Amino acid sequence: MSQCVLICDDDPVQRRLLTETIKRFGYKTKAAASGDEALSILESSAGENISILLLDLVMPQMDGMEVLKRLPQSNNRPPVIVQTAHGSMETAIKAMQAGASDFVIKPVSPERLEVSLKNALKIDLLEVEIKRIKRKTTGTMTFDDLIIKSPNMDRVVDLGERAAGSNIPVLIEGESGVGKEMIARAIQGCSERAGKPFITVNCGAIPENLVESILFGHEKGAFTGAVAKRDGKFVEANGGTLFLDEIGELPLEAQVKLLRAIQEGEVDPVGAKRPVKVDIRIISATNQDMIKLVQDGKFREDLYYRLNVFPVMIPPLRDRVEDTPDLVRHFISKFSLEEGKKIDSISEQAMELLRRYPWPGNVRQMENAIFRAVVLADRPVLGINEFPQIAAHVEGFEAEVPPAPVPVEKRPVYDGPAMIGETSNKPNTIELSAEKSQIGIPILTDNGDMRPLDEVEADMIRLALGRYHGRMTEIAKKLGIGRSTLYRKMREFGLEANA
Repeated sequence: MSQCVLICDDDPVQRRLLTETIKRFGYKTKAAASGDEALSILESSAGENISILLLDLVMPQMDGMEVLKRLPQSNNRPPVIVQTAHGSMETAIKAMQAGASDFVIKPVSPERLEVSLKNALKIDLLEVEIKRIKRKTTGTMTFDDLIIKSPNMDRVVDLGERAAGSNIPVLIEGESGVGKEMIARAIQGCSERAGKPFITVNCGAIPENLVESILFGHEKGAFTGAVAKRDGKFVEANGGTLFLDEIGELPLEAQVKLLRAIQEGEVDPVGAKRPVKVDIRIISATNQDMIKLVQDGKFREDLYYRLNVFPVMIPPLRDRVEDTPDLVRHFISKFSLEEGKKIDSISEQAMELLRRYPWPGNVRQMENAIFRAVVLADRPVLGINEFPQIAAHVEGFEAEVPPAPVPVEKRPVYDGPAMIGETSNKPNTIELSAEKSQIGIPILTDNGDMRPLDEVEADMIRLALGRYHGRMTEIAKKLGIGRSTLYRKMREFGLEANA
């Protein structure tokens, strides 16, 4: 874990005890002897690294309730756990109303404190994610919602905020997967068009014969298959922002009509008698060298200069190492929730591995790597073993791949009718692996005839009942049937759960 807990308590003995206890949980710690000192830390640059505040309510001069009221109201405000030796329901209610995430009574047990810390961090991550999704959906996402800590992104944020103050066309450049669309959404969210439509068009995914219809729309009957009128993306984005992703992939013929639409502020739907006025902001994005495309004749020079009025270059993730921890925790929280997995954190070794990996696919590759790790994980903490492909490319790290199961030497199973008078050594059992031992279920009678299927099935269930000690959910899962089906078959075969 790389989360840091700020401990605010005026009692030096309590601070020392809490510091040692929390360090044993795997967190970093920072201590403050007063409310003023805690606020100073949170308002300084060091406050960006504080993941949670453990706050004593009863302190001289500035007490915990006053600290809660004066905490900075921002997206970076850490969750707060308050503690006091004078516990009452009224005190707890007041602390929660003031913004605390949890409430503990001194002296708090290590077990209770650890659970409280984990829950507060988990709830905080979920709340941040929910707010981010809501703002993205409503078109009000700002740069404060983005996971950005690297100094290399300061220039991007500065340019984005300046661009948001006008209607100037913006061209966002950067490698695939760096987050160009997120920057575009933040520009809109900081502008006067916040809350208005944000329409995305992937120029590389539009069939060439449908570009004009998709961008500018068409009238009913304008061409074969046009059974109804359709508004184009320009009309859908009216009043808001049109984000043209992979603009370098746009066909040359469509580039001419796009240039006219941008210059005139109107579009000509296919089959329409008159143009339609639109009020939109154009933000484009590309991962290609646009100058080279212009030189090669693949992109119109006049359109390029029309789009490239305000260029913004996003650095790749390998040049933004400071963003890695927060991005990793964000994706762990997101996919743990989606997959219903209880993943609390990531080990320090695994985090160092992810810091040192160059991420050629940038943020998109990291997102997919964390998704896979969460699905693979059997423990609440992600380790190096959940990132075998990454570890294989970083010197000094090696993932332990689970050994392949030892193949069981199987004798040929009798698969035909027994011959009269046959004396060959035909097997009468199916061999099953049980670690180093062998368990057999007879499939033939003593006379060499096939046993009825229900008898073999009953033996299989009886074997599973013993092997998995009557754990019905696990038994049903291993047999590939539902629990209700398992209980029904047990009743039919007269089997007991403790058989």
